[in-house]
Amino acid sequence: MIGRLRGAVDAIEDGKCLIDVSGVGYVVFCSNRTLGELPNPPAIATLLIETQVREDAISLYGFASSAERDWFRLLTTVQGVGAKVALGLLSALSPDQLIAAIAAQDKAALTRAPGVGPKLAIRILTELREKAGAMPGGGGTRLAAAPAPQGAMADALSALTNLGYRRAEAEAALGRALEEHGTDATLDVLIRAGLRALAK
Repeated sequence: MIGRLRGAVDAIEDGKCLIDVSGVGYVVFCSNRTLGELPNPPAIATLLIETQVREDAISLYGFASSAERDWFRLLTTVQGVGAKVALGLLSALSPDQLIAAIAAQDKAALTRAPGVGPKLAIRILTELREKAGAMPGGGGTRLAAAPAPQGAMADALSALTNLGYRRAEAEAALGRALEEHGTDATLDVLIRAGLRALAK
């Protein structure tokens, strides 16, 4: 099994690249995120590789980071998520954004990826809900180390959780409210915007 490739970037195409390693050209399928990080041909690049062997093909999937590779492995454990859909999800959402979307049960975020409809999005959210927090790219200790909400944000978070929303959902919704209205937003504005985000 191939776990890593280091060689000259021969070509970058839609959804894949060609890496020349000592005269052998390897076709490697990648997310748009990883392809965007590759240097222009013929520069040298290193990709982490996930090898999939089937009866009719051996396919190589390349990643710029171990976090993206780990998410690819996890996503493909979900029924209905093949390698192509997993790469589509990783093109649409970074590991950080995947963690946030799963924590907030944000179906709309997942359906932005090609090949992910509402039913598959719900399956991904359900099956990965308990696993996402331990994944690299923003989960685990990094989430625990995040500063506690202050002022109106803390009050709005308290109000939404008292209404029955899960803390992770409420935090994600209020994060979007802050992006939309700025850090000077009043408590009333934050609660209303948070509720709108949660309603979606």
